[in-house]
Amino acid sequence: MAEPTLAPYGAWKSPITAGLLVGGSIGLAEIVLEGDDVYWLEGRPTEGGRNVIVRRDAGGHTVDITPSGFNVRTRVHEYGGGAYTVVDGVVYFANFADQRVYRQAPGAAPEPLTPPGVDMRYADFVFDRRRNRLIGVREEHTPEGEVINTLAALPLGGTTAGPEEGGGASRATLDLQPPAHDFFSNPRLSPDGSRLAWLCWNHPNMPWDGTELWLAGLDRDGGLVDARPVVGSSEAGRPPESIFQPEWSPDGNLYFVSDRTGWWNLYCLTDDGDEAIFPMAAEFGLPQWVFGMSTYGFESAERLVCLYNERNVWTMSVLTPGSGPSATRGGPSAAGATLATMQPLDLPFVSLHSPAVAPGRVYCLAGSSGEPEALVQVDLATQHIAVLRSSSNLQVDRGYISVAQDIDFPTTGERTAHAFFYPPKNRDTLAPPNELPPLLVLSHGGPTAGSDAALRLGLQFWTSRGFAVLDVNYGGSTGYGRDYRARLDGQWGIVDVDDCVNGALYLAEQGLVDRNRLAIRGGSAGGYTTLAALTFRDVFRAGASHFGIGDLETMVTDTHKFESHYLDRLVGPYPAARAVYQARSPIHHVDRLATPVILLQGLEDRVVPPAQAESMFAALKAKGIPVAYLPFPGEQHGFRKAENIQRALEAELYFYSKVFGLALAEPVEPVKIENLGE
Repeated sequence: MAEPTLAPYGAWKSPITAGLLVGGSIGLAEIVLEGDDVYWLEGRPTEGGRNVIVRRDAGGHTVDITPSGFNVRTRVHEYGGGAYTVVDGVVYFANFADQRVYRQAPGAAPEPLTPPGVDMRYADFVFDRRRNRLIGVREEHTPEGEVINTLAALPLGGTTAGPEEGGGASRATLDLQPPAHDFFSNPRLSPDGSRLAWLCWNHPNMPWDGTELWLAGLDRDGGLVDARPVVGSSEAGRPPESIFQPEWSPDGNLYFVSDRTGWWNLYCLTDDGDEAIFPMAAEFGLPQWVFGMSTYGFESAERLVCLYNERNVWTMSVLTPGSGPSATRGGPSAAGATLATMQPLDLPFVSLHSPAVAPGRVYCLAGSSGEPEALVQVDLATQHIAVLRSSSNLQVDRGYISVAQDIDFPTTGERTAHAFFYPPKNRDTLAPPNELPPLLVLSHGGPTAGSDAALRLGLQFWTSRGFAVLDVNYGGSTGYGRDYRARLDGQWGIVDVDDCVNGALYLAEQGLVDRNRLAIRGGSAGGYTTLAALTFRDVFRAGASHFGIGDLETMVTDTHKFESHYLDRLVGPYPAARAVYQARSPIHHVDRLATPVILLQGLEDRVVPPAQAESMFAALKAKGIPVAYLPFPGEQHGFRKAENIQRALEAELYFYSKVFGLALAEPVEPVKIENLGE
């Protein structure tokens, strides 16, 4: 290997190019097991961002199930998830373009099951074998603009309607008529088909604030009988708890995850109430942004496989529930009773999610600090790992990979915040003596989300070019318990901004980054934190907002139902707290913003409409601030098309090069930057 060359930080030549990233990467999600077959969903940027169901059989043969012209993606809650299921080899899925549910038999073309011409969206399917129907969440968008969410049943037989009438199985769905709530998720049938459990919640709660677990019997015709809340009822006078992933064990016991102790832990419903299975100061749950999320599954009636999160590092364990009282109840075990046992597996992963469990093995999505996320099979007896599908076919030498350093740093209010720090890394290049690297602070979305330390080649795009990166888990992030999430209550635009600012200053004080070349970037809620940090603080010298929020009021008046009351908790009830909304909205304080900004926006975004970026662009341009705006036709909330992902990444690099005066090692397509004064 040749001796490293000398080049300024931020201008290093890297083999991790934007073109290679998008050409060799896919998204992986939604693992489904059916007999010996494994199904999953692939998001393919090179195919316009469409989602394709893939099947791998017992012999290891892999085949695409979804034909050209179909895109498996639901728009329920706009974020989707839970878009398909498989029954006896037949795939049932929601198609993105028309939001109809389709049936696809082996070797046959998809046929629609739901009628055209109405805006009915479906997600989170479960098969009711006794009654030959699917049960799922339905979201109806009415001509009057009202959005109605409920549970619904979709019969799968008995009619001969043609495709133009609604398909070969049934023309209509049946409203199960559960008690009215604003939102529903996780309908789950008991093994004998006699009972249905589900989650529901009401405004202003989000599912990580407070949900209820309901249970009902099913009569001969499949209607609900004696529907009642069994956990988390607000009428009980108890503090709200976030309940996640109700699941029936093979022998008919109902399990769920709750954060009532301040940590999302596993519980089992009993005749006497519910029991904590293995209490830990760890997270067995997740913020339910999409349908179909899971952290555990049953290998048998006696054992389950679970994932838990400590400081955003994930572990897989085999849990044997036992038959004695939980540790939260105290006291000695009853005679003959056994206590729960937890056996962590020694796996090389820091990120794990979406487990699908079968006898002796588990399939899940897993990522390590040195390998990108992959669909893997883990043998529970030997802990042998087989990679079935990687999210990237790029082979990157470890000499270009920066490994995350988990750091704590002091922040406002004598508190501690958390982040992952990635120093620049490139085996071929060294920086001049006494030079410090520019820093990119990443502000994740949500804001109730969390960043882990798994390898992300999009992040290595920056570190391999000589940028340092700080991925901040600011107050409000998941992975550190409910109290840490609650730091953001009423404080969005303050706590998150303080933590991003203080994290950057901490690294500068440690002599790790250049205090005069600090930048911040983020998408969605992270885009708001980015704009707020640039507006209300004088620390960063550049910023990139990807489909970010500049006007908080529009997140109440011009957004979708799922998030229309989200800010009641994060900012305050609207319109009573309108003055607070305006005080924290960057669009109303452009006079305080004097930092170059690049804005990137999908033109079909229903979560953060394009007007947000357009108004910020117009205001900054009029003020004379260097600003660039890149609109992307055909993109929604997040970019899925290869050409747009590549353009966005290279445009941001070009923008920083002009702001910080970097001579890039490779040419990229220029971006028009207003008011730059070149």
